Amino acid sequence: MRALAADLILVVHFAFVSLVVGGLAATWIGAALHWRWVRNLWFRVAHLAAICFVAGEALLGVMCPLTVWEDALRGSGAQTAFIARWVHRVMFYDLPEWVFTAAYVLFAAAVAATLWLVPPERRRR
Repeated sequence: MRALAADLILVVHFAFVSLVVGGLAATWIGAALHWRWVRNLWFRVAHLAAICFVAGEALLGVMCPLTVWEDALRGSGAQTAFIARWVHRVMFYDLPEWVFTAAYVLFAAAVAATLWLVPPERRRR
């Protein structure tokens, strides 16, 4: 049961990462293809808030709560399901912390710049 809960947290974590990374790509592609939804203010603010949260954690040296929770549920040497193993391999790398901190901060800056370069539209009534 703990392994299943850990796998579910990993899937949620992967969805969050997909929103952050995919959101920037979708915004630029959508801007080029004139997709209206990429200019939605709520989507854009949520996207910026998500990456700023991640960058803020990294700058403060705080480990992601989803990672902490998953690790606590797995314990040492716990087995993971097939999909969970692949998702884990895609998301986690063995690099120095400063690399991730720099990447998160630069990505947050790119999202903020995109908010300015591809501005959200005000809702029409």
